[in-house]
Amino acid sequence: MSSISKDKEAGVGLGCGILAYLMWGGFPVYFKSLGSVPSLQVVAHRVVWSLLFLFLLILVWGRSADVWTALKSRRTLLILVTTAFLIAANWLIFVIAIDHAQILQASLGYFITPFFSVFLGFLFLKERLRRMQLFGLLLATCGVLLITVQFGHIPWAALTLALTFSCYGLLRKIVAVDALVGLTVETLLVAPVAVAYLVFVSLNGAGSFPLSGIKINSLLMFSGIVTAVPLLLFATAARRLKLATVGFLQYLAPTLQFLLAVLVYNELFTLSNLCSFMLIWCGIFFYSVDAWLAMKIYRSALS
Repeated sequence: MSSISKDKEAGVGLGCGILAYLMWGGFPVYFKSLGSVPSLQVVAHRVVWSLLFLFLLILVWGRSADVWTALKSRRTLLILVTTAFLIAANWLIFVIAIDHAQILQASLGYFITPFFSVFLGFLFLKERLRRMQLFGLLLATCGVLLITVQFGHIPWAALTLALTFSCYGLLRKIVAVDALVGLTVETLLVAPVAVAYLVFVSLNGAGSFPLSGIKINSLLMFSGIVTAVPLLLFATAARRLKLATVGFLQYLAPTLQFLLAVLVYNELFTLSNLCSFMLIWCGIFFYSVDAWLAMKIYRSALS
């Protein structure tokens, strides 16, 4: 692939990544509106309505054969089963965190996700780390350790969000399917469990849909589009960008979530919390400066 083609692909990936993370950053507002619906039902509806939306796209764009090909490949199917589990777990933990007024911890999880991504890229994809990057990682690690001491316990929600999504990004980068086909297969694999659960709660009189009114029903139905679109954008970005670059873009979403938690939802944010986040933000700064300098040197070498 020529350098011009690579630049074009990277540009598409960058645009998709930015848009995906901006949408994810606004997720607390959307799912706060579904606070009357149990978290597991919200996730099940996200799966079901996402699948319907994705099937529509598959039919319109004539990609049914590609979906069938992915399902017949043992290696591809194994990876997508894993990614389906990872993203479903990530959704559930995130929705639970929002329901329990823990948007701040959710934002912490997504702040540290890039460092998990960088480590996985180094470990499995042999992406090299420079000194300033390592210094940034060290500062962020200190921030996480400090906030762990402040909490008095390990922030499991934050760490699980970071681990599940960074692993999801790694596997989606190496699987040999595009964004639409991969996400459709993932959702198809999880859908039977989601449908069975929704049928079960409905038969037991505990189902929220369609008995919760127009507003809640509409939000549940549109959760499919809200869920699928940023994931499609993310998967497109992940296949076109270095994992370290994807990790850098990840800071957009938790920044928006952090601002929502503190300024809109008035979650408790102490001076000690500020010190912890400052360490993480300083780590982000050094890592970002290094990434910018490396990109500048690379472009100079091409010209």
